[in-house]
Amino acid sequence: MSKDFYKTLGVSKGASAEEIQKAYRNLARKYHPDLNPDDKTAKQKFQDVQQAYETLNDPKKKQMYDQFGSDYDQMGGGAPGGGFPGGNPFGGGGGGQVPPGFEHMFGGGGGGAAGGISLEDLMRQFGMGGGGGGGGFEGGGGGRKRGRKQQPTPGQDVQHELEIPFRTSVVGGKVSLTMNRPGGNRETIDVSIPAGIESGKTIRYRGLGEDSPNGGPKGDLLITVRVGEHESFTRQGLDLTVKVPVTIAEACLGGKVEVPSPHGTLTLTIPAGTSSGKKIRAKGQGIHAKDGTQGDLYAELMIVVPKKLSSKETELVKELGELSAETPRENLHF
Repeated sequence: MSKDFYKTLGVSKGASAEEIQKAYRNLARKYHPDLNPDDKTAKQKFQDVQQAYETLNDPKKKQMYDQFGSDYDQMGGGAPGGGFPGGNPFGGGGGGQVPPGFEHMFGGGGGGAAGGISLEDLMRQFGMGGGGGGGGFEGGGGGRKRGRKQQPTPGQDVQHELEIPFRTSVVGGKVSLTMNRPGGNRETIDVSIPAGIESGKTIRYRGLGEDSPNGGPKGDLLITVRVGEHESFTRQGLDLTVKVPVTIAEACLGGKVEVPSPHGTLTLTIPAGTSSGKKIRAKGQGIHAKDGTQGDLYAELMIVVPKKLSSKETELVKELGELSAETPRENLHF
C-alpha cells in the first residue's frame, strides 16, 4: 500500500527543504521511543517519519516518489534499506549524503532504540543537551570542539523570622527589616506583607539575598512570618471574631452598636434579651484572600457590669431582680 510521505511529515507537496527538515526534527523528537516508553506505537511512527524524511530530503528520491509513489525503490531508482541517503549518520555506515543540519552528528556511534538514532544524539541535534563522545563533539572523532561555558552561580538565600502586628497580617502592608550583610554592613529594607498571611508562612522575595560570587543572580530573601496577638480580635481561617462589650441595658432592651472591622466601622443590631457569648455574624467582613474568597466577622457580645453602682442603680437592680421570674440556673447540674 502506497504511503503519503507528505502527510506523514505534515507538509505540502511544494514544501521547501527547510520546511521538510523542520517538520522532521519536530516529529522525530515527538515520537522517539526513548521519550515515549509507554507508547507502543511510537517506534513505528518514528520509523515512518525517518522513511518519509530520507525520501523527501533527497532530490532524486523525491522525484522518483512523486512519479511512482512510495514503491519507487522497486523501480530500480532507490537505495535499499530504510536508512538515510548514503547511510545513517547516527549509526555505523558508509559515506554519502548527510541530511542538512546533521553534519555534526556524522560518525561512529551505537544504535539507539529507534533504528540507530539514540536519544542522546537526537537531544544534541535539537540543542537539548547530551553527553560527549560520538562524531563531532569534544572527545569524538569529528574534530569539532564545543567548550562548555560555566554557568553563573546564584547567590545564597537569606532566611529571617519577622513578627508582624495582627492588623498587618489581615490587611497587608509594609514592614521594615534590618539585615546583617557580609563585611559587617547593616541594611534596612521595606518588605511587603500580603493581606491574609497566616503565622508560620514563609514569603520569598526575589533578588534580596546575597550577591553571586561569579556574576550570577542574587539570592532570595525568605521571611517566616510570626503574627502577634490582638487584644480584641482572634482569627480562624479567613474568619475573624471580635469581643464587643455591651451594657446591661443594651443586652436587655436591644439596640445598635458600632463595631470596628478591617474594612471600616460596622453598625450591628443587638436583639433584645441578648446574653453574653452570643455572636452576631457580618458576612464577608472578615479576611479577603487573594483568590477572591472572603471570610466573615463574628461579633461576640460580652455584657459589662458596672464596677460601682450608685444608690439609685442599686435599688433599680434589686427591683429588677425581684420582678424577674426567670431562673437562669434551672438546668445547671452535674
